[in-house]
Amino acid sequence: MKKNFKNLKKNSFIKNVFIVASGTAGAQALTMLLSPIITRIYGPEAFGVMGTFSAMINIIIPIAALTYPIAIVLPKQNEEARGLMKLSIFISIILSIFSLILILLFKDQIAKLFNLTEISSYLYFIPIVIIFAGLMQIMEQWLIRTKQFSINAKATFYQAAIVNIGKIGIGMLYPVAKVLVFFTAITNGLRAIMMYLFSNKIDVLSKKSKNSTDNNLRSIAKKYYDFPIYRAPQDLLDSASQSMPVIMLTTLFSPAAAGFFTIGRTVLRLPTNLIGKAVGDVFYPRIAEAANKKENMSKLILKATLALALVGLIPYGIIVLFGPFLFSFVFGSEWLVAGEYARWIALWSYSAFLNRPSVRSLPVLNAQRFHLIYTIFWTIIKLILLTIGYLVFNSDIIAIALFCLSGVVSNIILITYTNRLCRKRMVK
Repeated sequence: MKKNFKNLKKNSFIKNVFIVASGTAGAQALTMLLSPIITRIYGPEAFGVMGTFSAMINIIIPIAALTYPIAIVLPKQNEEARGLMKLSIFISIILSIFSLILILLFKDQIAKLFNLTEISSYLYFIPIVIIFAGLMQIMEQWLIRTKQFSINAKATFYQAAIVNIGKIGIGMLYPVAKVLVFFTAITNGLRAIMMYLFSNKIDVLSKKSKNSTDNNLRSIAKKYYDFPIYRAPQDLLDSASQSMPVIMLTTLFSPAAAGFFTIGRTVLRLPTNLIGKAVGDVFYPRIAEAANKKENMSKLILKATLALALVGLIPYGIIVLFGPFLFSFVFGSEWLVAGEYARWIALWSYSAFLNRPSVRSLPVLNAQRFHLIYTIFWTIIKLILLTIGYLVFNSDIIAIALFCLSGVVSNIILITYTNRLCRKRMVK
């Protein structure tokens, strides 16, 4: 037993997962600790405005640099990776300028079209959000490429500390929604600055790169064309689809149904945000390295998936078995139905938890076109099943069950297909 524990401590993969997860856990713990103070300072209306602004920018953030930063981990040579960094910065600046022009010309029309009238004055933050999101993604992927996971964890924690303490400090004097929106807008910028300050700045900004010419940047953009063509739309659709159940439950059933789903999803995303993302971040450079060295990628994905299956079995299994009792006990008897929702959400979340290694492998396998088609297809299926739950069964529980079970099936298919792609690659 002692020997196994020592071996786990020496395992660099597990050690790095723990480092990344600890940064996220620390940031979430600090946020939860300070939340009661912040909510008492600002009030529900201010948080409503911030929530609407957050929902809007969360759709924009993944495509701030057309997902080119995700490719930074893949090249064999650092020079090409730095070329991708420069290309990503250039694209973020162009998109930021373009968004500013659109807002200056059509602010009112955009606000009316997307029902954003209550936050129309905050649309001017969007160009800043795009720049900051692009820089954060660039630094995050560079640190993942160079395996500086402790810096990523440290930056995550300090950024959460600055944002939450800033909300309290300024809120004591000026408790308005604008403060919450401001800190939401600069969050990624703060994290990018932290990562840069804590990292090896000479290594990041090396001037030895041969990719600084326009021709070479164009060739890099062409080489990794599948990221803006396939990955960016997939990320955009995936981000938008996260709010789909809430919108449809509100429309088809009631706001209470949307509330039950929201709290269930929030609770069940904790293991995914803590462990799943950490495993994904550490696994990504490892699978890219394996591809470059012609190693058995299928074996690596299988091991990581099985490890996640064991880790997630107990927390997700407990919710499946005792969801209604736990939710009514923790949140109050009025949340009993949320526990029923949570049983089905737990199955879906568990399957999504397991597919992290497979999703991270798709760029390495040049399978991003498949990922886009897959996302479009299953998003439509989920929409149809939610509607069937309403039209045929007139039951919110059945609608959620159908929605979540389709998610389970789609994730199993994704894991199976990724393994098949790896085996084909080995044969070649």
